[in-house]
Amino acid sequence: MVSAARAAARGVAARVWPVVRWSWRGLAGAAWGGDPQPAWRSPLWRRVTYGAVAAATGLLAMVSLACVPRLGGPAGLFGYQVFAVSTPVQPKLLKAKQSIQIHKNIAINHAVTVSHAVLFRPGGLIALNNPMGITTLDVLVALAVVAPVALAARYPLLGWRLGWAGLWLVPWAHVSWRWGWGWGPVLLAGVVACFAVAGARQSRGVLCWMWALTLVPWLGHEGLSAVGVAGCLGLAAVAVAADAMASRRRAQMLAAGQAERAELEQARRAVLEERARIARELHDVVAHHLSLIAVRAESAPYRLAGLAGPVDEEFGSLSAAAREALADMRRLLGVLRADEPAARAPQPQLADVPDLIASARRAGVAVALTGPKAWGTVPSGVGVCAYRIVQESLSNASRHAPGAPVTVTVGHDPEAVSLHVSNGPGHPLATETGASGDGPGHGHGLAGMRERVALLGGSLTAGPAPGGGFMVSAILPLTQAA
Repeated sequence: MVSAARAAARGVAARVWPVVRWSWRGLAGAAWGGDPQPAWRSPLWRRVTYGAVAAATGLLAMVSLACVPRLGGPAGLFGYQVFAVSTPVQPKLLKAKQSIQIHKNIAINHAVTVSHAVLFRPGGLIALNNPMGITTLDVLVALAVVAPVALAARYPLLGWRLGWAGLWLVPWAHVSWRWGWGWGPVLLAGVVACFAVAGARQSRGVLCWMWALTLVPWLGHEGLSAVGVAGCLGLAAVAVAADAMASRRRAQMLAAGQAERAELEQARRAVLEERARIARELHDVVAHHLSLIAVRAESAPYRLAGLAGPVDEEFGSLSAAAREALADMRRLLGVLRADEPAARAPQPQLADVPDLIASARRAGVAVALTGPKAWGTVPSGVGVCAYRIVQESLSNASRHAPGAPVTVTVGHDPEAVSLHVSNGPGHPLATETGASGDGPGHGHGLAGMRERVALLGGSLTAGPAPGGGFMVSAILPLTQAA
């Protein structure tokens, strides 16, 4: 019986604890959590947003001052009293210049009145030019309630906290707002704006706590009246809209993260495929030479007459070692050969580059080839690497810079083979991705080139050409390859 009760209590705790933890995290985020860095579309968008917020803050500051009857009377936006005019004047009977002068005097008179009230009469200016008893507290409160609006773009959660504190403190200041409200409309607008922006950037738990905490001072002041219920429903609608925006934003971030991971996986797979292709080609080259060694070692006793017994045994051991190495290579490369049949044709060499250029010309690529007078013999690994670099460069030049002329220069000396492939500017992608094949949505040809050159101990450079377009240069040493 006791064990069953304990199991039931553990089951309840297991179900309740995630809710408690979620609620606590939401309360902590709403109470003292930070504002995340907003993701701006561009620096221009950020400057425009900050400029619009600054302009709205200044405009709402004027509106807030106008919403205090002692600061803004019935005569106008700020209730300017025409103290500079001794007799009543009908505005419709005034000429344009007289009307401008009178409004100028009104503005100056009001500015002097407010400044005197703030600087020289903290308790209220009861003397001339202050017939309505303007106090410093009226001006400070009317300006302070605009603070949440100024923080809405960058620090909306902090702005909401200031606005929430204002919902509690402003009624204690006994400021007489228009329409008999306990708060000015600017404060309410600032709280709602910060609530919406912060809710769209925060988690659902933080948004729920912000909604609940905002309703406490609202219902405490308005109660369950029509205005109080309408405010609750309106804030709930804003919360639902903010949660929908936050959910959409989280979904977009998740999709972007998945796309980035897929792209990285695709890049990794492309590199592995290129390495497998290089390994298959090296297998063919090495297997050819090992086969030659085995055949020459086995046929040596028949080709060379008069060999002693130990020499014959040595050739036999060499042949056995060569064939054992061939068997080991076939076993190791069996996995690489499992997904596709082995190539039966011999691997291309440096001397096959002119045929490759001719094939590219027949495909419509304007290629100019500069090479040695005699295409000498180079080690098989160097020949395959040089051929593949030229082939990949031509392919990517035609893909990223269609219609651009391509120049291929091949140098061959006793020390190294040099390759220079450059394409002029064609399609705009030629200046962005060049002939490397590493641009968005394409393969990873440059990575494969670097893999091949690194195996031979050479060097490769690729980048934009000085006159536009792209250039790939490679130096393949012959001494290390040999």
